[in-house]
Amino acid sequence: MRQNKDIRLLIADDHTIVREGLRKLLDEEPGVQVVGEAVDGRDAVAKAMDALPDIVLMDLSMPGLHGLEATRQIAKRLPKTKVLILSMHKNEAYVLQSLQAGASGYVLKDSASEEVLGAIRAIQRGDSYLSPAISRVVIEDYLRLSSPDGPGAKSLYETLTMREREIFQLLAEGLKNQEIADRLHVSVKTVETHRAHVMEKLNLNNIAELVKYAIEIGIVQLDA
Repeated sequence: MRQNKDIRLLIADDHTIVREGLRKLLDEEPGVQVVGEAVDGRDAVAKAMDALPDIVLMDLSMPGLHGLEATRQIAKRLPKTKVLILSMHKNEAYVLQSLQAGASGYVLKDSASEEVLGAIRAIQRGDSYLSPAISRVVIEDYLRLSSPDGPGAKSLYETLTMREREIFQLLAEGLKNQEIADRLHVSVKTVETHRAHVMEKLNLNNIAELVKYAIEIGIVQLDA
């Protein structure tokens, strides 16, 4: 029904050179229109809400709000908008988390341009897409872990609310309570309350443990 309409895309990546490369590729493709660029996860959610794209090309490792959480929020708020993850990570855990968050596909950043464009068109048709380089066992694991009785149906991190996940990442990135309050436009008391809930739900005793946990699950990364 949309053959005569462009696929409207939003690019979300914190690296300018990556966004520029993707825009150049997509601008040259007939039937594709880039409607915006986002520099981090929070920006991606805001611009998706404004532009209502068909597909968001989403990086995972972004500051402020991780691509996984941005994907969750977009999937919840904009069910008609699909998310295609473009990531350097081949780890199956990242792929599974992305699918569970609501992504429709996962493509590696070192893929050929033809594959990226093929993934975009597959998702627009309503299909799912995984880079061939990613083990197909991911599909079986996803179905198993996503079942109500699956062993990984709900990790500790998944028990956090949307706001708690935001505060969790900002704490892991080293922001203080006042800085988080200013960033999220809430009171310090609200941040302290959410922080206490995060620590309790994740069975953590201090910020050092929180940072270690955030690195283990891929929400933040050690500097190279």
